Amino acid sequence: MPYDVDRIRTHFPALAEGAAHFDGPGGSQVPDVVADAVARTLTSAISNRGSLTASERRADGVVRTTRRALADLLGADPQGIVVGRSATALTYDLARALAKGWGPGDEVVVTRLDHDSNIRPWLQVTAAVGATVRWVDFDPATTELDVEAVRDQVTERTRLVATTAASNLVGTRPDTAAVSAVAHDVGALHWVDGVHATPHGAVDVAAVGADVWTCSPYKFLGPHCGVLAASPDLLETLHPDKLLPSSDAVPERFELGTLPYELMAGTTAAVDFLAGLDDLDTPVTPEDRRRRLEASMAALHAHESALLDVLEAGVRAMPGVTVHSNAAHRTPTLLLTVEGRAPGDVARWLADRGVNAPASHFYAIEASRHLGLGDAGGVRLGLAPYTSRADVDRVLTALDELVRTAA
Repeated sequence: MPYDVDRIRTHFPALAEGAAHFDGPGGSQVPDVVADAVARTLTSAISNRGSLTASERRADGVVRTTRRALADLLGADPQGIVVGRSATALTYDLARALAKGWGPGDEVVVTRLDHDSNIRPWLQVTAAVGATVRWVDFDPATTELDVEAVRDQVTERTRLVATTAASNLVGTRPDTAAVSAVAHDVGALHWVDGVHATPHGAVDVAAVGADVWTCSPYKFLGPHCGVLAASPDLLETLHPDKLLPSSDAVPERFELGTLPYELMAGTTAAVDFLAGLDDLDTPVTPEDRRRRLEASMAALHAHESALLDVLEAGVRAMPGVTVHSNAAHRTPTLLLTVEGRAPGDVARWLADRGVNAPASHFYAIEASRHLGLGDAGGVRLGLAPYTSRADVDRVLTALDELVRTAA
């Protein structure tokens, strides 16, 4: 069926405020069904997980259902799905657990393309155990991360390679499968930050060979929490610090404290909404969810690509505007700067015209500095499932007015 963006938009109450949202990379707007799932779970009788009472069984059902939904979204094993406060928190927790087996002579490879949550934890845990960090640079002109550049930094002492599946600053999508092969050739793990990639296409963690994949439901229409997907066998080898009475079973041993049942229910609703994007009239079932996700994400990719073609052509034609997103394979994300205007001033101009497009380094501070943008970064325009052609026309008109004013 055709991708019906107008009908999709009716499910997003936030859009009634009238803004054109290009701030999805920092956190998407939420459809009504997700909010309903959160509220319904919060107001239902619910307890800690168990099998004795109806409220215990309800909590257990929410957790099991969410693990299955996320496994369908990511092409992963439900028993390898860990839910936490954020992708950053999960990365810190697992980094500390992994580093218990590292010491002097061991190495970790990181890249300057990544969000700081896939850099700083590795720098800090390696420093704590006396291991070494090796850096991979990306090409600032093309914003490409060359697999050979990764290979050049990988040695027989490499224990883990940390890369992004898509840069949240400029959208670059490195060849994740090829990087996995490089890491596995020396027996290293490949840790993938999939936070920015997951909202924009079908994910198959097993197919790309990622040992760990992190993502954030609030970037793909869900509530604020974090998700980690890994092989249960890998998780069995890791032993995080935890309370004595808490479960040592995988994946529960990594989920400290009571789980946020309402957020997990909202996450399941977000996955199901994504699965139904190309056919809102047909309910999504657990049995067909993975197939529906693949079809819907393909439809979403086509929708976003068509809008990006218009947006990018318009922006690149404007005098004094520099687009820093230049990789051949990337998400529908543009980072731009305007000659003679501070990024924050450009964002303010757009905000005054009802366009939400923030300016920052967006925590990809190493990437921003490597691009020569310092800590100010640039203005980021990100597309989402609810982005319309009218939104694109609106931001182009606002930017064109700004450029004309500057001239």
